[in-house]
Amino acid sequence: MAEYEKLSIKMWAVEDRPREKMLKHGFAALSNAELMAILIGSGNRNETAVELSRRILNDFDNNLDELGRASVDKLKTYKGMGEAKAINVLAALELGRRRQSYSRGNVKKITQSSDIFDFLSLEMCDLQHEEFWIIFLDRSNKIIDKTRISQGGLSGTVIDVRIIMKQALDKLASSIILAHNHPSGNINPSQADTEITHKINNAAKLLDISVLDHLIISKHQFYSFADEGLL
Repeated sequence: MAEYEKLSIKMWAVEDRPREKMLKHGFAALSNAELMAILIGSGNRNETAVELSRRILNDFDNNLDELGRASVDKLKTYKGMGEAKAINVLAALELGRRRQSYSRGNVKKITQSSDIFDFLSLEMCDLQHEEFWIIFLDRSNKIIDKTRISQGGLSGTVIDVRIIMKQALDKLASSIILAHNHPSGNINPSQADTEITHKINNAAKLLDISVLDHLIISKHQFYSFADEGLL
């Protein structure tokens, strides 16, 4: 659309201005493309900001989770999306994720495997690499603390069981929960997953500390060793 060439949102026709639409009708009245257009401000020679946003979203199957996992370099491949615009979009999506984490991550007591998933998923589901976490609990299964033990994958990272046990003792934890993510989306445990679970569980028993579960987390699903009768 030539009439929109290098135009900012302020210069669009009134009916095409997402900001004015938002002020009049509220954020709920805007599509994802219109919200994204507010962030990027302008499109390119052939597309308005809304049209560019719609095209980008379409390439990500209109999935904001997938868009949030994109890199700045990936978004810069779209004509009209410079580094600053790409950062604006990803920063907004990160704020949305953190907002969700305050409500979903506010779990204080673990009663079932889904509580663990709610507590950690928003922090871990979008990672492009593996991370291994420990949750420390008291006798009532209330969360004392959590800590990241390793990063980069179980097969390529040495997990020092002694450090885990020392932290559990220092925090006076009665039990612990293991958790790590699978960026591939495959939540089935590998041989390394099973081996490290048994290794930590055996060490914990010697100190009268229970390993309640080991969760493998991926986007919208998880695998629980406890639910599967493996702990």
